[in-house]
This record gives sequence, structure tokens and C-alpha cells, in this order.
Amino acid sequence: MTALETRHLVKRFGGFTATHDVSLSIRKGARHALIGPNGAGKTTLINLFTGVFAPTSGQILLDGEDITALPAHARVARGLSRTFQINQLFGDFTTLESMMLAIGERKGHGRRFWRPLAADRDVAEEAVSTLERFRLADVMSCETKSLPYGKQRLLEIALAIAAQPKVLLLDEPAAGVPEEEREEVLAMVRALPADVTVVLIEHDMDLVFSFADRISVLAAGALFAEGTVEEIARDPQVKAIYLGEDA
Repeated sequence: MTALETRHLVKRFGGFTATHDVSLSIRKGARHALIGPNGAGKTTLINLFTGVFAPTSGQILLDGEDITALPAHARVARGLSRTFQINQLFGDFTTLESMMLAIGERKGHGRRFWRPLAADRDVAEEAVSTLERFRLADVMSCETKSLPYGKQRLLEIALAIAAQPKVLLLDEPAAGVPEEEREEVLAMVRALPADVTVVLIEHDMDLVFSFADRISVLAAGALFAEGTVEEIARDPQVKAIYLGEDA
């Protein structure tokens, strides 16, 4: 039961190969981490998954369907959502407006441009419920640019979940979050719905080892090692190139 799969995926930028013959199979419901040193090709791989980049060669399959040629918005419609290393939010929108926009788009209300979203009671109710679930009810009326950074990260994850994804790609969700806000973000990541397959890019090994049930290690754009948390933690080559000898 595979949720997301790549077959011999290659991405070249001129003479530079950022992704080299990567074949991954991520099972449904997995908590799968992608790790590797800076420049290993992790974010490039996420951009290939989501249609930001087109591969030079190879295939990407979502739920068994070949999505290699699909544009980004079509992949979202088929159940693939992501967050970004750097927040991608509408700064002048309130938290509630942002959530209602995401839910309204999923429901097809975005095409009804002549009717205010607030007129759709089901959108408003779901928006409030989702914000409460992600501990954002107290900032519903605040513009997103005014939120503490940890709240912004929570909002971005909440917006991705609002699309009701089958697969959620989290690109360093705790990056840049102050220590006092960090645990709240990590708790929400750990509490994501069990039926959503989660692929996590993260440098924080404490988070990776406490969250993942399987880990893939990238190095120089290629798949270097793969296994359970215990297998990766014991692998001497992984320790040497990434985790450090004292891991």
C-alpha cells in the first residue's frame, strides 16, 4: 500500500545533478523522514514531488497514479500538500481569513468570486474548528504577519491540513522557531492525523527519531541509506557522513 513513490528520479540544473536516480517507496500512513547534510537534495526532492520542478527523467506516483506531468495545483487536488522552509503566508490576511480561503478553495467556492466567503457557514465553521484544533483560536482575528513565528508555523501546517491531503510534506517545520514556542509546534506535528502520510525533512535528530518510523538518508542527491530509526541510528556510514560519531 504505497502512498508516494519515485522511480529513478533525476533532476539536473545544467551540468549539476541535484537528484540522482532516486527510487523511494513511502507506505500509506507512514511517518517518513528525509535527512542528509546541507546540499543533499532534500528540498529539491520535495519540489519535484509537488511540481515546482519538472524532473529531467524518472517518475512520481501518488496513490499509484503517475503525476509526473501534472502541475502543482492538480497535485494538491489529488491529495498532496506541503509546507515550506520559509513561511508562505498572506501577511495582511487574518488567521481566520487565511483558513477560510484554504477551505473555500478546497470546496470549490473560490470560483464563486461574487459571494463573500463569510456567507458560507460551513466554511466558517470548519475554519474555526481547525484553528481551535491547532491552538490558534486566540489569534483568529490577528493578521498573520503579526503572529509570533511559532504561531505562523502552526498556521502553515493547519492550512496544509485544511486541504485534506493524503500525503503531507513538511519541510523543516521547526526551523527558526524560538525555543519557548518549539514544543507546541512539535506536539502538533506528532499529533497529525494517523491516516495522513507524513514526509518530514528535518535537521533536528531528536524530532526525527521521536517522530519517524522510517528514515531515508540523502547524500549528494542520491539515496545513501534507508531503514528503520534503529537501523539508521546504528549505521556507521550514516554516522560518519551526517549524524556524527557521537550520535
